[in-house]
Amino acid sequence: MSSREPSAVIFGCTGRHLSDTERAFFRDADPLGFILFQRNCETPEQLRRLIGDLRQSVGRADAFVLIDQEGGRVQRLKPPHWPIYPAAAQLAALGGARAKEAVALGARLIADDLAALGITVDCLPVLDIPVAEADPVIGDRAYGHSAEQVAALARAACEGLLAGGVLPVLKHIPGHGRATVDSHAALPRVDAPRAVLQASDFAPFRALAEMPLAMTAHIVYTALDAERPATLSRRVIDGVVRSSIGFDGMLLTDDLSMRALGGSFAARTADALAAGCDVVLHCNGDMAEMTEIAGAVRPLDAAGRARLDRAEARRVAAQAIDRPALEARFRALTGTA
Repeated sequence: MSSREPSAVIFGCTGRHLSDTERAFFRDADPLGFILFQRNCETPEQLRRLIGDLRQSVGRADAFVLIDQEGGRVQRLKPPHWPIYPAAAQLAALGGARAKEAVALGARLIADDLAALGITVDCLPVLDIPVAEADPVIGDRAYGHSAEQVAALARAACEGLLAGGVLPVLKHIPGHGRATVDSHAALPRVDAPRAVLQASDFAPFRALAEMPLAMTAHIVYTALDAERPATLSRRVIDGVVRSSIGFDGMLLTDDLSMRALGGSFAARTADALAAGCDVVLHCNGDMAEMTEIAGAVRPLDAAGRARLDRAEARRVAAQAIDRPALEARFRALTGTA
């Protein structure tokens, strides 16, 4: 193995098995890790093989493997091999201590699902606070409409994942809840004053600033930087994410292939890293796009390495659980079958 740092990128792949072309590309590109989608997930046995092949392609048994397993609309692992989990808003509606217990328990069960496959990172929880006029892309993925409730339930989710040996990712810093268009399709612009953002949107992230990983929002906040979305804005990342919010964990971009971002993939990559993101994320497995990103990305830098090491130090071996008992309690809390 080389002593060289891996490239500051996380890639997706196209299917349920690694092609020879992908294997060779990942070997040469040496990404920090990989992200999985429903297209990659068929059975536990198949998925464990794919994860093993991905790690083998870069020669690192500890390469990050991420997935979006939130519950509700966003869960890549589905029946018959994996359970369906309620959306964040359904759990929040239980209220008070019951909601907090259900969120923590659901996250602990999700972590058990993921750890059994070799998945080490879950892109959960969502800390965004949707407003009435917002696009529904966040919607029931949110834990509520107050910063206090979102922060409390998001912390419960983080604690459940961490107890199961899986790292959480805070989404979407510094807040996606006011976006009136879906950033998968277009670039949102948020015109709220900084004081309003500071008091509401930023507050859950500030409350959980010690968590190990976060993902950026592809949103222009005109009060912060009227020209560049947060992912590409040094003013937002230095002035808000790192300073005002106080997050010093590893910062991932949201997917570079989303239509909110313009320009070439090389430019998106260079601009995101120059803005202060530690790692860029590309999800769709398109070889031409990945090749362009690989040509522009740099190795993980010293600050990124330090943040990665701190993140990995938070991922501890999970204690054994009585899964049937936890599932029974979760069903009792949530009223699910």
